[in-house]
Amino acid sequence: MHTPLELQIQTLPDSPGVYQYFDKDEKLLYVGKAKNLKKRVMSYFNKTHDTGRINVMVRKIVNIKHIVVLTESEALLLENNLIKKLQPRYNVLLKDDKTYPWICIKKEPFPRIFSTRKIIKDGSEYFGPYTTFKVVYTLLDLIKELYPLRTCNYDLSEHNIKSGKYKVCLEYHLGNCKGPCEGHEPFDVYQHHVDAIREILKGNFKESLRDFKKRMQEFAMDMRFEEAQRIKEKMEVLENYQARSTVFNPKISNLDVFSIISDESMAYVNFIQVSHGAIIRSHTMEIKKKLDEPNEELLELAVVELRERFNLRSKEILAPFPLNLGEGVNVSVPKLGDKKMILDMSERNARYFRLDQLKQIKIVDPDRHTTRIMAQMKKDLRLPEEPRHIECFDNSNIQGTNPVAACVVFKDGKPSKKDYRHFNIKTVEGPNDFASMEEVVFRRYKRLLDENEPLPQLIIIDGGKGQLSSALKSLDELGLRGKITILGIAKRLEEIFYPGDSVPMYLDKKSETLKIIQHLRNEAHRFGITFHRDKRSKAALQTSMETIPGIGEKTMVTLLTHFKSVKRLTAAPEEEIAKVVGQSKAKKITEFYKANTK
Repeated sequence: MHTPLELQIQTLPDSPGVYQYFDKDEKLLYVGKAKNLKKRVMSYFNKTHDTGRINVMVRKIVNIKHIVVLTESEALLLENNLIKKLQPRYNVLLKDDKTYPWICIKKEPFPRIFSTRKIIKDGSEYFGPYTTFKVVYTLLDLIKELYPLRTCNYDLSEHNIKSGKYKVCLEYHLGNCKGPCEGHEPFDVYQHHVDAIREILKGNFKESLRDFKKRMQEFAMDMRFEEAQRIKEKMEVLENYQARSTVFNPKISNLDVFSIISDESMAYVNFIQVSHGAIIRSHTMEIKKKLDEPNEELLELAVVELRERFNLRSKEILAPFPLNLGEGVNVSVPKLGDKKMILDMSERNARYFRLDQLKQIKIVDPDRHTTRIMAQMKKDLRLPEEPRHIECFDNSNIQGTNPVAACVVFKDGKPSKKDYRHFNIKTVEGPNDFASMEEVVFRRYKRLLDENEPLPQLIIIDGGKGQLSSALKSLDELGLRGKITILGIAKRLEEIFYPGDSVPMYLDKKSETLKIIQHLRNEAHRFGITFHRDKRSKAALQTSMETIPGIGEKTMVTLLTHFKSVKRLTAAPEEEIAKVVGQSKAKKITEFYKANTK
């Protein structure tokens, strides 16, 4: 049974990628690319289209799948590959034999380097594909200027060169070629240039950029500023150029890539099939955990299942860790290069699939979503029970003035604003965060105990070990030590401190547990600082008006009711103030503010 279309669209990511439409029989209808998957797919269902063909296709859509990539350019290339491989019914533009351009390093003595649309399996190296010939021409132009190479198609074997079969051509006399056909350029020097060009095409052009810079400076020293500017422009193009694409390298052929992302109850396995350097299939499956199985065991089961389902026969498999799949299958764990990039893409797609599923659960079954979050927090924070009720404390003061504290309450992972409380510090003088925290925690839980109100499962103290120790003193005094879990969070590195443990714990920066703790901490800070500002403003207002000789409380209230603020009162002319409180008092007020603003 398919997830409702509205829900599938609602949980799509806002990332670049390729989307695929399927009908009720799981037949592929259409493949498209998008800079923003969610917006693009949504546009199909928000209006009536001009052509009947699209309207018919939209009515047939039952299921939507997607593959996330890094850039729109990668999405374009992947779309091209999938359309050519899968031939969807409603795709027209890319069904022909047109391919994107490549740059070829020909396998021959003194290799030529040129652009082509055809890949010939003769051992030559191909880089690309590129989405536009502009980049190809720029690269070839740069290569030609930096490393003069031959353009002729002579067979420059050692025998032919020694026998003098060929003569140098016009390119040699123009300085565009060093004349290897007559032996003017040694093979090892020429090959060194080819190696440097290969690095440029792979995206590693640090050395070449250094050569460009040197060449540019030489032109500038010779007052050849136009040529220096042209080199500078080409350097900028080269620096911004991205050598990597979704199709990594045609030498990577018949490769299956598997990755896994898991949580407490589910695992998500993504599979990418690569053929002749091109991604031709991506699929993600869910696995429900029963006995908290490790990822290694789950991935092995999934690989066997997916290879059987899709009739895969590749001899090499990429995975994030070693797998035991029997003889005849080579499992690689790449650390660098093109293969690592493909594995990273697979993991990214598994992660996005998991997020999509979690978004759907949050919309369709919020109770299940909450239960999952609470179970995750219990595990991450090593709690004895799920933290359905959490309270967080924060102090606010400026050099000890107007000290206040705030307590915010989260229930089932969400703010419960009706339970928020703020406190005026009563027993502490001066800037003493530790003593203030001790007072506030004591007052909070003394009152809950006196009123027989439920206690939280988790207390979070905004601060490090000092504030945490102060809060613990209050829990000890109330006899709550060990009955409520308490921890502190330090802002600088998001360190989490437990009582009696000098070594802090660090949560994954992307974990939902840390996000909820950060939300609690930020909410406590916001609530506390707002209360502190209000109190400080009232104190400043009261101080300002109480110091005016001959002006009493009733006059203050009358003036504030009329002028709304002290700022407006100080700016008002004496005549306007006199209309409210009389000429005598108006004169005292204006003279006071004039004297105090000099």
